Amino acid sequence: MITVVGAGTGAPVPADVLAGAALVVGGQRHLDAVRLPQGAQRVVLGPLAPALDTVARYTGAGLPVVVLASGDPGFFGIVRALAERFGAAALDVRPGVSSVAAAFARIGLPWDDAVVVSAHGRDPRTAVNVCRARPKVAVLTGPGAGPAELGAAVPADRVLVVASALGDPERERVERVTPAEAAARDWGTAVSVVLCLDGTEVPGAVRTVAGTPGSPARWALAEEEFAHRDSMITKFEVRALALARLGPRLGDLVWDVGAGSGAVAVECARLGAAVVAVEKSADGVERVRANAAAHGVRVDVVHGTAPQALSALPDDPDAVFVGGGGRELPAVVTACARRARRTVVVAMAALDRVPAAREALTAAGFRCDGVLLQSSRLAPLPGDVTRLAATNPVFLLWGERAAASSEGVAQ
Repeated sequence: MITVVGAGTGAPVPADVLAGAALVVGGQRHLDAVRLPQGAQRVVLGPLAPALDTVARYTGAGLPVVVLASGDPGFFGIVRALAERFGAAALDVRPGVSSVAAAFARIGLPWDDAVVVSAHGRDPRTAVNVCRARPKVAVLTGPGAGPAELGAAVPADRVLVVASALGDPERERVERVTPAEAAARDWGTAVSVVLCLDGTEVPGAVRTVAGTPGSPARWALAEEEFAHRDSMITKFEVRALALARLGPRLGDLVWDVGAGSGAVAVECARLGAAVVAVEKSADGVERVRANAAAHGVRVDVVHGTAPQALSALPDDPDAVFVGGGGRELPAVVTACARRARRTVVVAMAALDRVPAAREALTAAGFRCDGVLLQSSRLAPLPGDVTRLAATNPVFLLWGERAAASSEGVAQ
């Protein structure tokens, strides 16, 4: 039997759990905090595979093993690796309080509406994008993905709560800092978790389902649900296919280039992605912001003209929608294709521009496909009859990178 004990957030390891253990496995600080039974061997956790091999030798000989872990070892913890190697029936798990639960408790907030994302041993871009998109996020940190790195990447209006050495009566610290303050400090190795909040810090409504909200019930919303100028908006039929090809999800970053009304940007944000909208007109910028606010999502809006404005965007997107560009369209598509990790989708009313846009995608190594969308909507006529009213044809072109490598929360 392998007994897995959650420690390190204030609760001591019961002596009877350790009694009789032939092998005790854990981090250095957990092992230093307990008294090992006489004759017990210990393994300091480093690389996981050698530790699991040692555990296998002891369990194979019928000897009891105790594994000490941080907080709740079933929550982004070692229980997953142990269950995969030895089977769940071989485990006796004694959970402690997770660092996430402890951190939210320290600041007096519920966390059933928080999104929890791990950046420990992972590319921090997913955690950063979740922090951009959601108002209440807990990030499990690691080397190269700590408070400084998060502070340098998340929106400036966020509040970071850095919880260090949780459960240690002498070393525990819980600090509220701005992203800029977080980015300017060396936080050492004692950070337990970082909370990224939108600054309002209201408890929120009563929840039925914990965690991130589910997908919206509807997408490809009607044009009437957005403010727009003179019908200058991507029609819902086009948006439906564009969204299907973009595949926006929690943890992704999407650019909407030539955003116009921002309908595509808002729809991507409703589906969980972090979104940057690039719009050249001042009134368009305000329109995008108004539409995002009306739909309760965050869209970061950049006032500028593509492709020049794209060079100032610091992070490469997972997917890009190009809805404008005019004669600059080939250059815009080329700039987007150079940086897109997964997909570029281009909507064009002028058929003449399709070959150049397609060439820009294929030259960047994308597999390219497209379709001409022609739709007719039901429209009433006098006498309680209905006709079909044709919308303007739009050519939708999309390119997918042959070796797409977007981690994403959904994987």
